[in-house]
Amino acid sequence: MSLPPAARITVAVALGVVTVLTGVHLAMVFLHVAPDNTLSKQYGSTVSDYINPEFEQNWKLFAPNPLQQNIAVHARAEVVRPDGGRERTGWVDLTAMDIDDIRGNPFPSHTDQNELRRAWDFFTGSHDEENRSNGLRGELSEEYLRRIVMSRFGPELNGGEIRRVQVRSATTPVAPPPWSGESAGTQTTYRVLPWWPVDRTDIPEDQ
Repeated sequence: MSLPPAARITVAVALGVVTVLTGVHLAMVFLHVAPDNTLSKQYGSTVSDYINPEFEQNWKLFAPNPLQQNIAVHARAEVVRPDGGRERTGWVDLTAMDIDDIRGNPFPSHTDQNELRRAWDFFTGSHDEENRSNGLRGELSEEYLRRIVMSRFGPELNGGEIRRVQVRSATTPVAPPPWSGESAGTQTTYRVLPWWPVDRTDIPEDQ
């Protein structure tokens, strides 16, 4: 039998209240166990008052913090012109080139999205802060990064043949939101690698 109107209203209100309370409870528990973030910092005391002591948890979600900096990879080349003169090009933002290829593309390629980023991660993971290789993987990462640069530049540039290339990273911290109470600089810092000699064998065979 169908419920009378008054009963249906009561049931609907009760379901609405239960739904809201359940959502609030799940949100509070999530903020309590999640890694530190801007929301948990802003409402930390409220979350703590709600959770403790009845809903106290002794574990944390295992998840990395979101990226808080933008890292771009730049490269430049030293070319030798037919008359024997040498010239160094300006820095080229290779990451920006990839972003231009991705933006507005509903089906961006895996290469545009990941090749350069993972190559730089490979390099930094196999070298110390002084850019010294820590083993065979370090040498492999240098070769991989060098070949990516040469695949972008080609064997010749600005009317000369490329003889050396240099790579650097530009790291810019992402400014925290004004209400977070955090203070962080947004000045770009650079990690500049040494010059690497190259020749046509450093260009991938399929190019």
